[in-house]
Amino acid sequence: MRAGRPALTRLLGTLDPDTFAREHWGHTLHLASVEDRGGDDFADLFSLDAVDELVSERGLRTPFLRVAQDGSTLPESAFTSSGGTGAGMPDQADDSKLLRLFADGATIVLQGLHRTWSPIRRLADDLAADLGSPVQVNAYVTPPANQGFDDHYDVHDVFVLQISGTKRWALREPVLPQPLRSQPWTDRRDEVAAAAQQPAYLETTLQPGDCLYLPRGWIHSARAMGEVSTHLTIGVHAWTRHHLARSALDLLGAGLGTEDEVRRSLPLGAGLADVEEWRDDVEQVRETLLRLLRELPAEDLATALHQRHRASARPAAVRPVAQAAAAQGLQTGDAIVLRSHLVPQLLDEGDRVTVRSRVASFTLPGSYRPALERLLEGEPVSVQDLGATGGLDDDAALELARGLLRRGIAVVPDAGVRD
Repeated sequence: MRAGRPALTRLLGTLDPDTFAREHWGHTLHLASVEDRGGDDFADLFSLDAVDELVSERGLRTPFLRVAQDGSTLPESAFTSSGGTGAGMPDQADDSKLLRLFADGATIVLQGLHRTWSPIRRLADDLAADLGSPVQVNAYVTPPANQGFDDHYDVHDVFVLQISGTKRWALREPVLPQPLRSQPWTDRRDEVAAAAQQPAYLETTLQPGDCLYLPRGWIHSARAMGEVSTHLTIGVHAWTRHHLARSALDLLGAGLGTEDEVRRSLPLGAGLADVEEWRDDVEQVRETLLRLLRELPAEDLATALHQRHRASARPAAVRPVAQAAAAQGLQTGDAIVLRSHLVPQLLDEGDRVTVRSRVASFTLPGSYRPALERLLEGEPVSVQDLGATGGLDDDAALELARGLLRRGIAVVPDAGVRD
C-alpha cells in the first residue's frame, strides 16, 4: 500500500487506514458518515447528470449497462437497441426504453465506471494502489421507494458511496464467511433467504457523502427512500490465501515433468476404476508433490502473484495523440515522469536490464539502469538530469526519454496522461 494511502483515507474519514486494516478489513463492517469525512459529499465523482450523459449521449453498450426490477435483471433487449446508420451495434443503451423502465420503478446499473467515467477511474486507480488489490466500480440508480435487488451477498469486498438521495440498508452476517468468486450467493439461495428473515445486524440510512464498507459475504439489501437514490459500489477483489494456494499448485504442475518417477507409466492393463491396482503410484505421486511443495521457494510464489497483480488492471490513462506529439517535440530541458499505476520492475539479465510493466516489457543495455531507477522514483525529472544520472550524453538521454514516452512508460506532465 502507498505511504499515506490518500484514496483510502478519503473514504474512511476519521478512521486511520492502519486501524481499518487491523479491525475491519475482510471481516467486519465500517460506516463513515459524511460528517466523519469532513463534509465531502463525493459530488466531484458522479451525479445524476453524469447518469443521463452516459446513457443518452455516449453510445454506452452492454455489459457496461444493465437494468434490474423486482429483484431480477431484465434481458438486454428490454433496454438496448441499434445505434442506427453508421453505428449499428444492436446492444447500445436506448434512452427511450430506459426512461419508461425507470419511470416504472426499475434500477439502472452502470457497470465498469472505472473504465468509462474519468473522475471515477482516477479514484479507482488510486484506491487499487492503496489497497494492493484490483477494484471495479458500478453505480446503482434507483427510483423513489424502490429496491433493485433482493437480499444477497457479494464475493468481493465493497465500499458503498452514497452520491444522491438516501437509501435504507439492511445488513446481516454471512452464511459463508469470506466466499470465493466460485461460491456465489445463488449457490446458497435458501440459506440467504432464511438469514434475511432474521433481525438485521445493522439497519442504516445512507446520506450523500456516507461511505459503508462491507466485507465479502455480508448479506445486504437496499431500498431508495423518498427520492431518486444513486450510490457507487467499489468492488475490491482482494488477494487471498486461496490465490497463493492456486499459484503454488500451478508452479508444482509446471515442474512435475522433470520428475522421473512421475513420468512412469501406470501398470500394464491397470483398471483405472480400481485404485488397489495402482495404489503405490498414488503414494509415489503424493510424496513427490509434498516434497516439491516443501521445496517451493516463497520467492517463486511472490513472483507468480506479482505477475497476476500486474495483469489485473490498467495503468493511468494516456492520450495517444498528445503523447506521440510530446515525444516528437521533446527537448533536453523538458521533464518526464513515470506513468502512474504502472507496476514497473527492473530485472538484471547479464549485461542487460529488462523493464517490465503493465504496458511493455523491453531490454536495454545495463548502463541505462541508473537512469531508469531515477525515473522509477516517481518524481518529474528533466531529460538532461535523467541522462546525467546514468552517465548519458544529451543525445542518448533524449533518445531514451522519447523511447520511454512512445512505449507508454513515461509521460510529459500535463500533456500525455489523463489527469
